[in-house]
Amino acid sequence: MFITLEGPEGSGKTSQLPALAHYLRDAGYEVILTREPGGTAVGDQIRNVLMSLKNVAIVPRTEILLFLAARAQHVESVIRPALHDGKLVLCDRFSDSTLAYQGYGHKTDLETLRSLLNFSTGGLNPDLTLLLDLPVKMGFERKRDNSAEWNRLDAYDQTFHERVRQGYLDLAAEEPDRWIVIDATKSKNEVQLAMRAAIMNRLEHD
Repeated sequence: MFITLEGPEGSGKTSQLPALAHYLRDAGYEVILTREPGGTAVGDQIRNVLMSLKNVAIVPRTEILLFLAARAQHVESVIRPALHDGKLVLCDRFSDSTLAYQGYGHKTDLETLRSLLNFSTGGLNPDLTLLLDLPVKMGFERKRDNSAEWNRLDAYDQTFHERVRQGYLDLAAEEPDRWIVIDATKSKNEVQLAMRAAIMNRLEHD
């Protein structure tokens, strides 16, 4: 099964993943934990370019193509082989991030993006997506409080990130069978338990 975690900045998804993977392994599943952009040597190099504050001159089309290049490598080198071997893949962001950030955030045509995404992934879609949702202002307050890395995407203005959050909510509403929205304003433990319950419920009924 291919499970992705999505959410606006400061939602806590990245910090939640190690404990979630540990729980699923204890439950008997062979888990591959990965992330985007990245997950491969090539992808990590592209990630460094995308996230560096030295590269503020990157325009939206360049940003999109870099994300897609990293994703194509990730799918073919890591995700598809793991799924073929019957493993459970947990991925920190995937193609929905492109729709939310570059589509809604940058106001790029969504149908054009979907066509590009289909090419870059070879038609691969997640089986389950968890959206850790919280207000934009709260997310950035958390990032500051936790002294989290501040990257080029974080530096976009608040209105951009408001569009991203709304984009995620719109995407979740369009595919309620795939998406589960989790209230990320709750405590870390409450969010972790909600994520575990959502995944186990899906695994037990598939």
